[in-house]
Amino acid sequence: MKTDAYIAMNTGKPAFVHVSVLSRELIAGLAICPGGHYLDATVGAGGHSRLILSAQPDVRVTAIDRDRMAIATAMSNLAEYSERLQFWQGNFADFPAKELSFNGIIADLGISSGQLDTPERGFSFRHTAELDMRMDSQQSLTAAEIVNKWSETELADIFFTYGEERFSRRIARHIVKRRPFFTTTELAEAIAACVPAKYRHGRIHPATRVFQALRIVVNSELTSLETFLNRAPDWLKPGGRIGIISFHSLEDRLVKQQLRSSPQLRILTRKPIIPQPDEIANNPRCRSAKLRFAEKLTA
Repeated sequence: MKTDAYIAMNTGKPAFVHVSVLSRELIAGLAICPGGHYLDATVGAGGHSRLILSAQPDVRVTAIDRDRMAIATAMSNLAEYSERLQFWQGNFADFPAKELSFNGIIADLGISSGQLDTPERGFSFRHTAELDMRMDSQQSLTAAEIVNKWSETELADIFFTYGEERFSRRIARHIVKRRPFFTTTELAEAIAACVPAKYRHGRIHPATRVFQALRIVVNSELTSLETFLNRAPDWLKPGGRIGIISFHSLEDRLVKQQLRSSPQLRILTRKPIIPQPDEIANNPRCRSAKLRFAEKLTA
């Protein structure tokens, strides 16, 4: 399927589940207007798009995702809104907006529950799977290629830069010594074995930051995000709003800097909006989410 083509609606029932986070706060901050056109840059299973479409009877949504499974699921979940909904599969940084302009733009960054909970995608070490981690299955670079072919210095650099891993050099040295690795659990076990004992039973698994770094590099997440944030203000109508949900400090820092540095935007959230206790209780994965808003200047 070409990434530069819009996708027709279908009625399939693919297995992909994603729980949208900060939905109340996102919809409230978006200030949805009658007849508005909105861009959901990371549609996932369609939860946020559904809330936008149901807010007003004549609202339209253009929905993007890199993941073919996510697009197929959103098509199915949002079939009742097909006349007001258009899909595009691809990296949001490459979206051909052309003459389109939007009353609002949203993006829910990072990995989705559907991707994380599908073992064969290789995003999680909770299940044995190939080292894949591609959001777009059509791209060539996988986590296996990075782990098994990149140099020790390159591995250490990405673990430190994108995983903020304090033992990046030790882990990289151990990986190079023991590779090749073929599965997620093999890699996770090797990482756990080479860090100090007191870190093996901490709050998070010792491989968590390394897996985050690999995923970010495989999918060029921060580079794509920076490009998207540079382009998005041009897609907004005057007075239109952009809301970005991030899940780790690298994303949030970039979102904060890019929104503040744009001469076209006015910051609406001095501090990020975070989930309330009731949402965290229902969905523990949302606990690290942060939402920031900005508005397109009218002058």
